[in-house]
Formats: sequence, C-alpha cells, structure tokens
Amino acid sequence: MESLKGRVVLLAGATGGVGAQVAKQLSVSGAIVFITGRNTEKLAEVAQQAGIPESRCFQMDIADEVSVNATVAQVLAQTPVIHILINAAGIGVIKSMDTLTSNEFERTLQVNLMGAFYLVKAVLPNMKEQKKGLIINIPGVLGKVPMAGAAAYSASKYGLVGMMQSIREELKRTEIRITNIFLGGIDSAFWDNIDLRVQRDKMIVAEEAAKAIWFLCQQPASGVVSEMVLQPFNHQAI
Repeated sequence: MESLKGRVVLLAGATGGVGAQVAKQLSVSGAIVFITGRNTEKLAEVAQQAGIPESRCFQMDIADEVSVNATVAQVLAQTPVIHILINAAGIGVIKSMDTLTSNEFERTLQVNLMGAFYLVKAVLPNMKEQKKGLIINIPGVLGKVPMAGAAAYSASKYGLVGMMQSIREELKRTEIRITNIFLGGIDSAFWDNIDLRVQRDKMIVAEEAAKAIWFLCQQPASGVVSEMVLQPFNHQAI
C-alpha cells in the first residue's frame, strides 16, 4: 500500500456525512487535503475537526462549471500537483414517476453527472501532465442495481459509471487510475428528507464507509481497484 503522507487530495463534498469522515481520516494519515462544499459553516466545522487550514477550504457548487474551474485553479495556485481526486458530492431524489418533476430530474443529473464531468475535466489536465493520479467516484449501489422510485438518481449514477469507464479507455497509456466505489445503505443525512421507510440502524455507519475510501486512496502503484462494493450485511443488492 502507498503512504498518504504528503499526497495532495482534492475532496469535493466534504460537508456530507461520508465526506466529512474521509477528510478526517486522510488528514490524520498525513495527506494534504483540500476540501469543498456549498455550506461554508459546515465546511469550516469539518476543517476544524480534521485539522485542515482555512486556506485549503473552498466554497464550491459542483453543478456550476465556473465555480468548479475557479476552485481547481485556486487549489493549483497552492500546489503544483493533485495526486488524488475524490468526488463525494451528490444529491438524492427518491420519488415515483408520477410525483417526480422535470426540475428534480434535471437537477439530479446536473449535480451527480454534470458536476462529476466538470470536476474531472478541470483536474485531468494536471494529472495528464504527471501521467499519474487517482480519481475516485461514488456511484452508489443504485448505479448498478436500480430500485423503484430511483429513476432520477439511477440515471445520474449509471451515467457517471459509463462516463468514467469511457474516460478510463482514454487514459490507458497513463498511470491515471479510476476507481468507482458502490456504497449502499449508508446511515447519513441522505435519508433525512426522503419519504421512504428504511432501517437506518441496520445501515453502514458513515465512518466505516469513509474507511473504505481511505483504503482505496492507498492502492499499490502496481495495480488498481477498478470497483468496490460496500453494502449492509443484511441488505445486499449485488
């Protein structure tokens, strides 16, 4: 496994339950972590808990290409290289087709799919200069196995998987690695505003999900973990 000490990590979506835990674990491991989020108060709280200086915190709207490009430019103004990109940002809309609105569908695609596109497109030139790097996305289990009421969410995550597989083909002559981690049933704020009966006490806690991402950041130089699936023991969909 490769050491994280001194590795530069850009973590988008650090204010979420899993993202906040990833920030802490990477920082403790000696990584130089830059974090983003839309809520500045939550971002400052995560930074304080993780021991990340204010200069490495950026308010960013992943659904806005201008915001993404400006953030990446500010990160690269502080460091010549980004070793690892982690996209933990995203939204979830779980509604049946008769209640799902066009705006909700479009917003889900804009954040989960277009946002990932903006982020990878902004960071990739720096990684291509190095001819190495690691990109981690979190499609979630619904990016592999759909469920009722997840038309918008699954569309965005299936699109993300297909996009990253295509990009992987473009990068075969480099050492830029791409990993998708399919998380299912994480006890986080994702479920707070979703009208669906779920057993959150049987879900994976955010800290354990973050440990899986922390582990993936230390992949050996000689190989790559293309995919990882992490689900609650009693609720396996894959």
